[in-house]
Amino acid sequence: MKITILGAGAMGSLFGGLLAEAGASVALLDINQQHLDAIRHNGLRLDTDTGSRCITQLASARPEQWTDVPDLLMIFTKTHQIAAALTSARHLIRPTTWVLTLQNGLGNVEAISAFVPRDRILVGVATIPADFLGPAHVASHGGGQIRMGHAGNSALTDHPGHRPFNDCCMLCQVVDLFNRAGLHAIADPNVWAAIWEKVAFNAAFNALCAVTGCTVDQIALVPSAPILALAVVEEAIAVAHASHIPADLERTQAMVLRSFTTHAGHQPSMLQDINAHRPTEIDSINGAIVRTAAAHNLPVPHTGMLYTLVRLIEARTNNDVILSGGPPRLFAAMHAISRAEVEGPPEAACPLPASPL
Repeated sequence: MKITILGAGAMGSLFGGLLAEAGASVALLDINQQHLDAIRHNGLRLDTDTGSRCITQLASARPEQWTDVPDLLMIFTKTHQIAAALTSARHLIRPTTWVLTLQNGLGNVEAISAFVPRDRILVGVATIPADFLGPAHVASHGGGQIRMGHAGNSALTDHPGHRPFNDCCMLCQVVDLFNRAGLHAIADPNVWAAIWEKVAFNAAFNALCAVTGCTVDQIALVPSAPILALAVVEEAIAVAHASHIPADLERTQAMVLRSFTTHAGHQPSMLQDINAHRPTEIDSINGAIVRTAAAHNLPVPHTGMLYTLVRLIEARTNNDVILSGGPPRLFAAMHAISRAEVEGPPEAACPLPASPL
């Protein structure tokens, strides 16, 4: 299978390296020229629980320079980068091309649908940690799972179980390939529940770590911090239920509690973005929960508080203009946040679409 990965950060590089190691033809596309050049000259160094090795059977290029049309285009950019990224890679999309998003947050499928028909989009979540240690060097320790499904299908009844690699749908082929690469994957008929559970998980851990500068395990240094994380998860799952998505509260809270040990030392992507003075995914995670909660008149005070704090950090570190309107605008924003009615783009002010599953 020919795979092109759009966005070769920590997760994109990790997946690309492991899939290439499993025999897939993989190209990593990014705009980080130093990273691309290091991969081209020295290969990609992967540090995982099975050891450290260098993957050399990888192509790397800028999106506009790559011309080999893939069977599967995987997107690992931030949600707010999708339009620009797919515009630069539009020449790689054909009627036969499939797109897979394992991105954090909500709104990814909607953004991709502007470029690819929804029935050619696979969507899912990954609970696998990844850290970008430098050009051509990524690490992943602690394991995890990938749950994926069709973005537009209501069930996987036509694709039960696993079939031989060359005798099944694209979803089954991707699941089989991922498992051969050591990326524990399943085809999940409740993939939208899985997505909301990951959003709840990230709303707690990504935001808490971004605000405090803590790694995942350090959140447990103060007894009340894990309680706060669990409260954020409870709010997010309640919003999912109001949106008719059967996300599982107990499973998500158990995932949070396990992560204090399984993801010890890991810096979530939002903290990595804060440290690098990059825009975060806070708007598509906590912000999306807050906006959807407002549409259902649900209070989400803990989630909203973390959303505001991360936005303040972004405003300070990225010279954001959110406060440029002076006290009147600031007081109006505070009032809106207190009612869980954070302003967003016109389409984001409406409730997010319920799961097609």
